[in-house]
Amino acid sequence: MEIERILLTQEELQARVKELGAVLSAEYAEKTPVFVGVLRGAVHFFTDLMLHFPHPCQYDFIGAASYGDGTQSSGQVMLTKDVMTDLQGRHVVVVEDILDTGLTLRFVTDWLKGKNPASLKLCVLLDKPARRRADISADYIGFTIPNEFVVGYGLDYQELYRNLPYIGILKP
Repeated sequence: MEIERILLTQEELQARVKELGAVLSAEYAEKTPVFVGVLRGAVHFFTDLMLHFPHPCQYDFIGAASYGDGTQSSGQVMLTKDVMTDLQGRHVVVVEDILDTGLTLRFVTDWLKGKNPASLKLCVLLDKPARRRADISADYIGFTIPNEFVVGYGLDYQELYRNLPYIGILKP
């Protein structure tokens, strides 16, 4: 497999992440939120986003998977790592790389709602509404993208391409 073309450059990504950081900073400046990154794809986005949040906050991570080794969601979501922070009464922002079918994020948000946070919002770098199968939407969106399989900046194909500084479309 190889990259067919670049969809979002490193410069475009960094500019939008900075904008999202400013929006989150304005909304959560006085709340000491808990940012929960969804492993592993969101690591680059999460790290860069947190550099643009200058207020007190906490980090935690949750792991969930539904893709396995393919380019299509299996539809079966499994929890691979739970948060360690007590979220009861806390303002929680889930940070994810992509909202695709919505199955994984529906599972994650339902799981986290069970921990009784004061609020729970979803921040995604990429939104791919053409593939949505679950009734879920993000509160903060970096980019809306077409129905293409994308890699880079944390997103992978069979655990490869995560290290790319841009987002590219994988050649079919």
